[in-house]
Amino acid sequence: MAYAHKVFDGIPDPNFALWNAMFRGYAKNESHREVILLFGRMKSMDIMPNCFTFPVVIKSCGRLKRLLEGEEVHCVVIKGGFRANPYVGTTLIEMYAAGGVIGAAYKVFGEMFERNVVAWTSMINGYILCGDMVSAQRLFHLAPERDIVLWNTMVSCYIELRDMVAARKLFDDMPRRDVMGWNTVLNGYASNGEFDACEKLFEEMPERNVFSWNGLIGGYARNGRFFQVLGSFKRMLSEGDVLPNDATLVIVLSACARLGALDLGKWMPMEPDAVIWAAILGACRIHKNIELAELALERLIELEPKNPANYVMLSNIYGDLGRWKDVARLKVATRDTGYKKVPGVSFIEANDGVVEFYSLDERHPETEEIYGALRGLTKLLKSSGYVPDFLELGQGA
Repeated sequence: MAYAHKVFDGIPDPNFALWNAMFRGYAKNESHREVILLFGRMKSMDIMPNCFTFPVVIKSCGRLKRLLEGEEVHCVVIKGGFRANPYVGTTLIEMYAAGGVIGAAYKVFGEMFERNVVAWTSMINGYILCGDMVSAQRLFHLAPERDIVLWNTMVSCYIELRDMVAARKLFDDMPRRDVMGWNTVLNGYASNGEFDACEKLFEEMPERNVFSWNGLIGGYARNGRFFQVLGSFKRMLSEGDVLPNDATLVIVLSACARLGALDLGKWMPMEPDAVIWAAILGACRIHKNIELAELALERLIELEPKNPANYVMLSNIYGDLGRWKDVARLKVATRDTGYKKVPGVSFIEANDGVVEFYSLDERHPETEEIYGALRGLTKLLKSSGYVPDFLELGQGA
């Protein structure tokens, strides 16, 4: 984005499409502060945004909880005559509701000339976020149109209130149900420990995806029913229409660890090899499961004793959790293997040939010219405001 901004600054009179491309680019990269700053620059140049600009800027204000700036954008919306735009109005509702200013959100909702189902859903969800279930229910019954998202929103609300009776009644009243709705109720039963209802619903499901299986298996695991975890996983594999993902494996292997049933050959169609254990180790980083990660490394050391990359994966998990003594311990263990991690390598096509580069490589005959160009690019990036983040690099291998 720094380079895009530099190019943008060089355009003497950018049109709306270019302005909006910059707004979307920053928002897509979670640079919401830059979105707000760019909007301020746009205002200072007396350029009136269009209906595609406001939603992006308002969402950024909401993400950063910058209600003051959001109110200023709202004023520009009114001044520009965009109050009637349903998309702009919906994002304003979401911003105010997320900031806890539900009265302002409802005022925007009341002033909208055209309220589509998305606007109704946003307003109802705003009341739910603020804990006002009475108003959420009232609006739900007044809504002239209810799509599947709105129905699922209300069902989820009752589940969060731990009112599974009301959630199930509303779910049964739905004119059309998708797999997401079925999974929502399934997870609700599992979270509340109502396993008879959970299992019955699972059997009634006309379609199941991996999240359906994970809901059932994860529910068993959260409530200490580890034998049911393994039984459900075995059934999942035998039916074969849905493959487990990394979350499934983490749940199942955690149950195995609790039961001491670490001979996975009885639960999987094949004996887990190094590839499977490495995938599990990678999944443990996502799910922050350190016990299972340590188990996975033990198995990998048995299968691949000379592969230091496995140590690096666990070291990264320790680093994510701030366990720096364990990081240091693994670095020593990696060094004691007597092997070094293979350096990063890149291939590029240049002058009708393919050139191979390793990390910190100095073998190329034009090394000086290459590193000179690299230093020039680095200076250009820094002058554009780019600051490299070495945190991940420093905490990794």
